[in-house]
Amino acid sequence: MAETATQTEPPKLVIENGVPTNSSLADTLEWFLNYDERTSRIRHPHSNELFQWKQADDEANGIGTYPFENAEARFAIGAIQAVSENKTEPILKLWIDDVLAALHESRELKTEMTDAFNLDKKDIEASPLVKAELLPSNNERRMYLTSCWLETLYTAEARFLGWVYQELYGRPYAA
Repeated sequence: MAETATQTEPPKLVIENGVPTNSSLADTLEWFLNYDERTSRIRHPHSNELFQWKQADDEANGIGTYPFENAEARFAIGAIQAVSENKTEPILKLWIDDVLAALHESRELKTEMTDAFNLDKKDIEASPLVKAELLPSNNERRMYLTSCWLETLYTAEARFLGWVYQELYGRPYAA
């Protein structure tokens, strides 16, 4: 990662022909993983545990998966792909809108299930997989754990893509 004069904000993107260079995107992504608290949660052991569960659950249910090494790799590759595949302002804005809508839905479902089944009663810091054991059915466990994973993933992605949007288009992302 390129050294920055200050670590209070991400490094500037290097834009060539209207597109950020891969190395500057990687530097910015690394900054978010190191210094942005909400993005760095993707590196937490609970996040990786959720990611591994989701991969196994998808495979068990016939959903194709890509063998990412861990949650961080899944986030990083997905975020870089989102930038490279959504090359115009309106398209990137729509992508971020979709990410935020999915984040909202996953957070809402997780909160509803946590409250309805009192999942934080014993240990608020417990792993989501431990909390899911309190749920009465496999379907409810899958819904809860999927919402936990998506909340983590989409929070990180929204933070990173919001910054990239601002750097590319000279104004903050606004829904």
